[in-house]
Amino acid sequence: MTPHVDPSPSSQIRSSRGGPTAGAAVKAADRAHVFHSWSAQGLIDPLAVAGAEGSYFWDYEGNRYLDFTSGLVFTNIGYQHPKVVAAIQEQAGKLTTFAPAFAVESRSEAARLIAERTPGDLDKIFFTNGGAEAIENAVRMARLHTGRNKVLAAYRSYHGGTSTAINLTGDPRRWPSDNGTSGTVHFWAPYLYRSSFYAQTEAEECARALQHLEDTIAFEGPQSVAAIVLETIPGTAGIMTPPPGYLAGVRELCDRHGIVFVLDEVMAGFGRTGKWFAAEHYDVVPDLMTFAKGVNSGYVPLGGVAISAEIAETFSTRPYPGGLTYSGHPLACAAAVATIRAMDEERIVENAAHIGDTVIAPGLRDLAERHPSIGEIRGTGMFWALELVRDRETREPLVPYNATGAANAPMAAFGAACKKNGLWPFINMNRTHVVPPCNVTEAEAKEGLSALDAALSVADEHTV
Repeated sequence: MTPHVDPSPSSQIRSSRGGPTAGAAVKAADRAHVFHSWSAQGLIDPLAVAGAEGSYFWDYEGNRYLDFTSGLVFTNIGYQHPKVVAAIQEQAGKLTTFAPAFAVESRSEAARLIAERTPGDLDKIFFTNGGAEAIENAVRMARLHTGRNKVLAAYRSYHGGTSTAINLTGDPRRWPSDNGTSGTVHFWAPYLYRSSFYAQTEAEECARALQHLEDTIAFEGPQSVAAIVLETIPGTAGIMTPPPGYLAGVRELCDRHGIVFVLDEVMAGFGRTGKWFAAEHYDVVPDLMTFAKGVNSGYVPLGGVAISAEIAETFSTRPYPGGLTYSGHPLACAAAVATIRAMDEERIVENAAHIGDTVIAPGLRDLAERHPSIGEIRGTGMFWALELVRDRETREPLVPYNATGAANAPMAAFGAACKKNGLWPFINMNRTHVVPPCNVTEAEAKEGLSALDAALSVADEHTV
């Protein structure tokens, strides 16, 4: 089966005008001059993208793909949403850019709309250009607020590629940059399927993970710990929804020891989990919350930190020693305003919850019954992971941890099968994530599940 080719004279095909010749020119310029992130430059072959709309994108040959990655899990309202495109155009015509020290309409309105939706008293918004910078500044705020240095973060996590954020990160992308870890301490967060605590139930996993964290704090010295940083629901690391009571338990530990609780909602926020923020699922309010990605669907780079009243008061008369030239960029903030309003008007958050409950969840359960390569499914809303295994009984991963080259061949074959069936997959290690736009339709979700079904047959060939 080949990728879907749209035969109609639609805007999609018109956007591909120039065909393979134009695509080859784009590819050639890329290979000559673009240095790609997280990549061995001579080993990659990036697809030349001609255009995108809604839940789909396509190349210069007219091959169309259903995007089950939402870019990098950021196009929460899909590609080229007309209301957001129009808002960016209008803002560009009115005030393209302005320095962050001034009050600007789109910046003020974006902050107001975000603060209306954040939990508790997280009513002050510090704008950044993305999620990594949000983490950098959240940690800086926590350290200055407490006068302490150490920051605790989970091993299975990703918090960004900048200096502090990459050292907080738990996945292997941290390893080449482990030269700035002063004050960073990692611990095991709950993950029942591969429990570090020999737990058999969610209750056991929760209690033992909290005891492990409490012990870590004790041995590190509570008086030296500035912050605990957690993804509310870890994203790239595997979409492990925390067991009931875990985040509340972390909140209690932070309160007991005067530690700042930072929730990273860069990937999980703005409708991804079927709530505005994933913290709402657990009735927990952090002291600082980072966001990016879905705040404006990545149309113009934007991130930020939502700040509690207590921490904001620390900097009421004491200058905060941090800032960015493009903090609260007017174009980015106009995109955020339009995105949030569109999400409200079109009930996109509710759609994520509904399609997740009625289509994705039952569809994945059906796949798990028929494909021995699926060890576990987990998630909520438009935020799901399939753990692929060689052996369901032993839970041996389909490929080893951080596999490359020949060792990663089964996952590479699975990914190729997805693309052959017109689905662009999100693959990390032995997992594939189901993370389409939050406004995905029922028909699109079912189309994606059908393509996954076919590709999983390839993964099944590598099971025992």
